[in-house]
Amino acid sequence: MANGFVATARRRLFLSDRAASHPVTTHIAFSDLRTAAYCPRKLYYQRTRDDHDREPPVTVDEIRALATQYDELLATPVDELATEPIARPPGTYRDRLAATRRRLETHDQWVRLCNPVDRDVLVTGRECRGVVHKVLSDPIEPAIVSPGKPPDQGVWEPQSVHAVAAAKALAWEHEMPVERAWVEYPAHGVIRWIDLTTRRKAAYRRTLRTVRELDGPPPRIDNRSKCESCTFAKKCGVRTRTLRSLLGFG
Repeated sequence: MANGFVATARRRLFLSDRAASHPVTTHIAFSDLRTAAYCPRKLYYQRTRDDHDREPPVTVDEIRALATQYDELLATPVDELATEPIARPPGTYRDRLAATRRRLETHDQWVRLCNPVDRDVLVTGRECRGVVHKVLSDPIEPAIVSPGKPPDQGVWEPQSVHAVAAAKALAWEHEMPVERAWVEYPAHGVIRWIDLTTRRKAAYRRTLRTVRELDGPPPRIDNRSKCESCTFAKKCGVRTRTLRSLLGFG
């Protein structure tokens, strides 16, 4: 009874805050938020390029499809796993995915993630819009699926910002608070959750402000390692290190 009262009170507070907020007519794409959190200057050049394509490469879709097949992947013979778009040796991958399943089963989360209530849903919040790869129920939570490599702990900052945006958009559509989000790295057999802490929400707000105020090339970032694989490095004017310089010959 007490839990129900608390949930009702929280929902009323959420709806009160929602009603008091000003409407937003221009929605920021999740992908723009994610790119700006990685490098605002990259987003600027993406926006000014005539042939910019927002559709992900085919390989990204293939990797994201792994997130719908976890149980099947665990049952697949190791030699057959080599044909899948995984980023680890087949035996290592299956061991890691099995460890992920055990950890999530302990928290009663594995079935929710393997059987979401919806997939690839376009959601529109007060400020942002984009596709949520999985929508979990009881409670409502978003899961975003990354084609990349996870950090040693937690999630990368751009994915944290993306996940917060997805949670806020779901909260807006369902008119209830969303306090947790999930980030999946299916090519590595890793799934992690994040709480929507004050720090994460603040990072989201900073990034949102950066995107809205982006009307010219912002300052270059200090972390030049991000520039190595950037298609805009030459246009941006940064000097990336060559193999010769990395080896100490230049």
